[in-house]
Amino acid sequence: MTKLDGIGVNEGHPAEQAGHAVDARFRAVGGSLYVVATPLGNLRDLTLRALDVLASADVIAAEDTRTSGTLLRHYGILTHPVALHAHNEDQKSRAVEAWLRAGRSVALISDAGTPAISDPGARLVAAMHAAGFPVIPIPGPSAVAAAVSAAGLAADRFVFAGFLPAQPKARRAWLDRFGTLDVALVFHEAPHRVRTTIDELAAVLEHDRCLVIAREITKKFESITRMPLGEAAAWMAADPQRQRGEFVLIVDAPSAVAAEGAVLSPEQVRWLHALLEELPPARAARVVAAMTGVPRDDIYAQALSLKR
Repeated sequence: MTKLDGIGVNEGHPAEQAGHAVDARFRAVGGSLYVVATPLGNLRDLTLRALDVLASADVIAAEDTRTSGTLLRHYGILTHPVALHAHNEDQKSRAVEAWLRAGRSVALISDAGTPAISDPGARLVAAMHAAGFPVIPIPGPSAVAAAVSAAGLAADRFVFAGFLPAQPKARRAWLDRFGTLDVALVFHEAPHRVRTTIDELAAVLEHDRCLVIAREITKKFESITRMPLGEAAAWMAADPQRQRGEFVLIVDAPSAVAAEGAVLSPEQVRWLHALLEELPPARAARVVAAMTGVPRDDIYAQALSLKR
């Protein structure tokens, strides 16, 4: 272990010190920044490539050194992580650039999942690109990908919003803007805000849209539950345990309900959306019925739902 700008970095091959044999082809290369995905909860979700990079990187920059220390100790990695979080990212970006210029390799990790996705790291990555250094992704766990994969969505596209704005007016503006798109909406949410967010989703979006509540993904109390959006507030209130943990909320596309009943295709739903901008629901339903052959009453019912 040596010192660089007052920070401890590994000298030699720490993987060998820890008893983890790293093939030379997979060692971290000096002068490169590695963006490394780490487990959401289950420590066995760390990929072999991520283990190789963490075991051989000269510097590990972590969102929370205490949290990351648990992971590193579990795998016998001796490197002491350096703190890089939202409050010091700009300052530490300069230090990372200095390490890379000195020929060191740097691995960036967050508390859990993939860095720079609703976690610190994006500013660092942009700065290293601008400085001309290689930025190498080491893919792995992602709460968004895990939740979407297990949600059983009818939509074939989704919009990831991260955490919705904290202010009610800004949240409502976001939902008004994106809520009618023919895509699933994916959010992160914290336990102290999840009930409020579900209430706001139900106030803006159609109650029959499918809501998927993914909680504590890969952890001991993991649960993934599907229900109509209009039933979610009562379901959440029925058991205080359902309000604990870290959440991914997914609202399926507005066309998904219609598609399940073979009423309108996603493209036809977009026609209906466009017509409702100019016409009352009854007239819009007549136009779409004439174009598609779908019964007008079925389209009118959906038009009313979309208009709400």
